[in-house]
Amino acid sequence: MIIKGRVWRFGNDIDTDQIYPGKYLPIIDKKEMARHAMEGTEIGECFINNVKDGDIIVAGTNFGCGSSREHATVAIKGCGIPVVIAQSFASIFRRNCVNIGLPILQLKDIEKIYDGDIVEVNLNNGKVKNITQNKCYKAILVSQLESEIMNAGGLLAYLKQMKQERCSDG
Repeated sequence: MIIKGRVWRFGNDIDTDQIYPGKYLPIIDKKEMARHAMEGTEIGECFINNVKDGDIIVAGTNFGCGSSREHATVAIKGCGIPVVIAQSFASIFRRNCVNIGLPILQLKDIEKIYDGDIVEVNLNNGKVKNITQNKCYKAILVSQLESEIMNAGGLLAYLKQMKQERCSDG
């Protein structure tokens, strides 16, 4: 799968409280949750008012650190973000992305990817092309199982798919 979109660039150690502030935890409507995505970051207000379906988040190290709230990943996905690229992810955030079917890629070479750049991401082979800068990078792919879960739309959809396949096999 190939995704092309505008980059929203974030720094290191963006925690889940910055991604989705705790005061909004009672909200369960995904569209309403999306209206608060990245609100606690330096560019939060700009992001909320301007993010579009297909835009891509590119971040530094330890993206999604902090609490284990799944709300952070749901809010990002609700904005129409089709993939999150970071130098590294906090382990629980990474697992939450997989579980809700939000594709992620780990890319060490993000220094030359700037806010507003247009990038093309191939989720199958991990190739990231910065169209604006005319540079290509190779991301670290998720495991085969993580890829299957994300492609199914998340863990629940994956388990349902597995159950259906077992039932149809007799």
